[in-house]
Amino acid sequence: MGSLGEIVKNPDEIYSLLKLKMAVKSAEKQIHEQLHWSFCYSMLHKVSKSFALIIQQLGTQLRDAVCVFYLVLRAIDTVEDDTSIATDVKLPILKAFHQHIYDRHWHFSCGTKHYKVLVEEFHHVSIAFSELDRGYQMAIEDITKRMGAGMAKFICNEVKTVDDYDEYCHFVAGLVGLGLSKLFHNSGLEDMASDSLSYSMGIFLQKTNIIRDYLEDINEIPKCRMFWPREIWSKYVDKLEELKYEENSEKASQCLNEMVTNALFHVEDCLMYMSALRDNAIFRFCAIPQIMAIGTLALCYNNIQVFRGVVKLRLGLTAIVIDQTNTMADVYGAFFDFTSMLKLKIDKRDPNAAKTLSRIDAIQKLCRESGTLNKRKLYVVKNKSGFNAVMLFAIFIILAIILARIWSNWKNSY
Repeated sequence: MGSLGEIVKNPDEIYSLLKLKMAVKSAEKQIHEQLHWSFCYSMLHKVSKSFALIIQQLGTQLRDAVCVFYLVLRAIDTVEDDTSIATDVKLPILKAFHQHIYDRHWHFSCGTKHYKVLVEEFHHVSIAFSELDRGYQMAIEDITKRMGAGMAKFICNEVKTVDDYDEYCHFVAGLVGLGLSKLFHNSGLEDMASDSLSYSMGIFLQKTNIIRDYLEDINEIPKCRMFWPREIWSKYVDKLEELKYEENSEKASQCLNEMVTNALFHVEDCLMYMSALRDNAIFRFCAIPQIMAIGTLALCYNNIQVFRGVVKLRLGLTAIVIDQTNTMADVYGAFFDFTSMLKLKIDKRDPNAAKTLSRIDAIQKLCRESGTLNKRKLYVVKNKSGFNAVMLFAIFIILAIILARIWSNWKNSY
């Protein structure tokens, strides 16, 4: 649950926070009789609690396919990310990963913490994969093969141009969007979306992660990971790592703003993709991460903390998005609100200010023209009108619970 300070400042988020906490606990307690499925869902919760939560609402067959697909992608990503693996060892693994998913005996030692366990005990994922319908298997195999080849290409090549950047994001995330579209179509619940819209769904999320994770990637040991394209960052500094130095703060912010603006070019495709979805569970599965992404970009824009530490949406706001995202009206509303927040942060002296404003205007025009902004239930920008009686009561209950626990622990210590 969020910190007490955040709860007091945002009391309207308490209900959604409590629902989120209970939903996570409920999902974690689900029992899978077969060992391989128990491993898969347990690992899913360990590597991504939020993703595990939104997967749970999908129908059983589709849920299992998406779970396995996600773990396969996390495993190949773990191999790619481990900079301690020699290139001559890493490349064959990446290129053959689509074959490893059929091999119940394949495993490898790399990564850290839960990711290390995932790859070392990958046979559980392979067994689960073997039980999926053939249509799901073919989609996962195809995407894994293409992704592995793309990752292998960029192990040996720097991301120099914006075109390189787009190509890399296509391989590691755009293909994920296409793979999910194939799984949705194979389930019979959705029509097959166009490749270009599917790609944008993944690329938008990937570019958001690359922007947010600058500091983690640049500080990677034993060798940094560099995904920001030289064509952009070289306008501001001589070396990418120089963006984190305090003396380069102004240039770093300008570079960051250009990266955010670049990511915004995928938003309209994402909105078009989501507006065509018919199944509510699939819609929520797709919409929640997209809203989180535009919210993260709004938070990162012109925020020097990207180069100093971790920048992410507070847990209470995340809980509200997960709880209240149900319709395209909610999506349009969230994108409109977050782009409005971003717009307020634009400095007209920024070299990309005009381009950023143009992108925001185009996105907000699409949101307004949907005619649904007044029909939504999700509001990510709150009216600061003060506490109402319900919120004050909720705070009182939470404080009472905290005090009761403190008292119980104090008594037990004597």
